[in-house]
Amino acid sequence: MTKPFKQSLIALTASAVLMAGCTTINPYTGERQTSNAAKVAVGGAIVGGVVGAMVSGDNRLKGALIGAGIGGVAGGSVGVYMDVQEAKLREEMAGTGVTVTRNGDQIILNMPGNITFDVNEATLQGNFQNNLDGVAAILVEYPDTLIAIAGHTDSTGSRSYNQRLSERRAQSVADYLRNKGVQSVRLFPYGEGPDKPIADNNTEQGRAANRRVELVLEPVVREDLS
Repeated sequence: MTKPFKQSLIALTASAVLMAGCTTINPYTGERQTSNAAKVAVGGAIVGGVVGAMVSGDNRLKGALIGAGIGGVAGGSVGVYMDVQEAKLREEMAGTGVTVTRNGDQIILNMPGNITFDVNEATLQGNFQNNLDGVAAILVEYPDTLIAIAGHTDSTGSRSYNQRLSERRAQSVADYLRNKGVQSVRLFPYGEGPDKPIADNNTEQGRAANRRVELVLEPVVREDLS
């Protein structure tokens, strides 16, 4: 995904309507429970608005989603729908080094460089492929979720090189997930290069933390497709 295209998507992001968690029937277990996530009625924000903007403002994507059989989640069930995925992902990723973070109706998987790619490489490590197998199985099970895949690098080397490397890494993850059955229309790989560090690039430990791939999962809400 090119930066101008990404920026245009961010500009299209719809205003999210946030509601407090409420008691509802979990459609997957039949149990009554209280969602721990905020409900987003329209649009959404994912990695600065990438996927939310596409759903809310790009009619071509809407058509592709509908054509792929993605019907979306009813607004009142969104929190529960993501709760179930979160629980399964936490169980699947336990002990792998991948962290699972919940932010409203988003689920963020942070995959650090020491388990994803060798330095200056965009080929998936063998052990990381095993981790992605578990992620892919859950994504296939929950088809009304879109996945933004952001590649990140440290600041070593030129910015242009790191930008290309981050894009290649994100694309490698997207290709692997697609080969495991996740529909292409749901996958949005792009590179951030060295622009969004989470640690100090002046230390080896910090640089290792910055070399990462992040998957951000966001639900398709039926209101988005109307």
